[in-house]
Amino acid sequence: MALVEINFDGIVGPSHNYAGLSLGNLASTRNAGHVSQPRAAALQGLDKMRANLALGLAQGLFVPHPRPHHAWLGALGTSYADADPGLAANAMSASAMWAANAATVSPAPDTRDGKCHLTVANLKTMPHRSHEWPATLAQLRLAFADAVHFAVHDPVPPAFGDEGAANHMRLAPGHGEPGVEVFVYGVTGGPFPARQHVEASRAIARLHGLDPERTLFAPQSEDAIAAGAFHNDVVAVANGPVLFAHEQAFAERDALVAACQRLVPGFEFVEVPAADVPLPDAISSYLFNAQLVTPPDGQTTLVVPEEARETASVWGWLQRHLAGNGAIRRVEVVDVRQSMANGGGPACLRLRVVADPATVDPRFIADPAKLDQLAEVVARCWPEEFHNDDLQAPALIADIERARTALLEALDLTELA
Repeated sequence: MALVEINFDGIVGPSHNYAGLSLGNLASTRNAGHVSQPRAAALQGLDKMRANLALGLAQGLFVPHPRPHHAWLGALGTSYADADPGLAANAMSASAMWAANAATVSPAPDTRDGKCHLTVANLKTMPHRSHEWPATLAQLRLAFADAVHFAVHDPVPPAFGDEGAANHMRLAPGHGEPGVEVFVYGVTGGPFPARQHVEASRAIARLHGLDPERTLFAPQSEDAIAAGAFHNDVVAVANGPVLFAHEQAFAERDALVAACQRLVPGFEFVEVPAADVPLPDAISSYLFNAQLVTPPDGQTTLVVPEEARETASVWGWLQRHLAGNGAIRRVEVVDVRQSMANGGGPACLRLRVVADPATVDPRFIADPAKLDQLAEVVARCWPEEFHNDDLQAPALIADIERARTALLEALDLTELA
């Protein structure tokens, strides 16, 4: 069985909006109330998937959740028409587009039973995300239904917050080789909540059957959380034997690096000093919320948003690193401005799964023809733009529901309706 890394991107849903619901996510707060462009956002996401395919990477997809979430509102004793605007915005959120928060994934080489394990994230910290997991779990159970190769777990009980792969990293000599899994958790972060609880991380490690000797638990820097790094993947990303991080990412940096040096053959630590790239620049540009990948040519590649090129300190550091023959050999730039404006960069939009693509339900695997088909649906059905004041307009709701139905029909995934 050929194990490769598959990047599963969330298709941006037709209800994409700027309601500013995510406390601690500075971009989300800054752009609250702005006019959103769901069609442009979804097309940008599809173009990013095309760019991954052009690099020779395996690409998967997840579909938007049903919005508004009528059942959730019903459980709260109201309806979408009667809900106050704040509650209605929570029920209309398109944040499931950020597939990095869908689940935590441990590939088969790391687990006791030799299966790839996935635990759906409970996302309990934020109301607008706390009701995502049932629809996410339904997709995971379809996409990874092959019980010989996959085990899909229910969420960790909500007493302990779990935000999925955004706080999880894996280091290994190669994707198909045994690796070291790093769970990054928060304690406090000034005025903002720390979203990943250490007990949730420990529970997932046990559920996945990970080797305790090759499983690390690292506290996130309080300074990073307070500066707007609401998830670890805003300040650090790993791929193969390379850990790429900001100097202020981890509370116990030296201990983490020493453990990785001991456990990961060929480990390389690429650290960006705060003197070169101040933490606010790293967060606003999403330098680390990039896709660090290894295409078939073996050249470790960093896929960054346009904002990284537009931030002088960040682009200057990247150019010096490339010129110095560092671990990162190539930088690719993608336009995901609509996602960035809501606080999600290229890495937020994808969940990494190391598996044989032949063991995955093919409806969730992308190729150029399928992406062209989806782009046609988006161009025809997604709202071009709307303001938050319109979120409860009956005509908009009908358009959003029809658009999602058209997408499911195009993918033959109507069982998710």
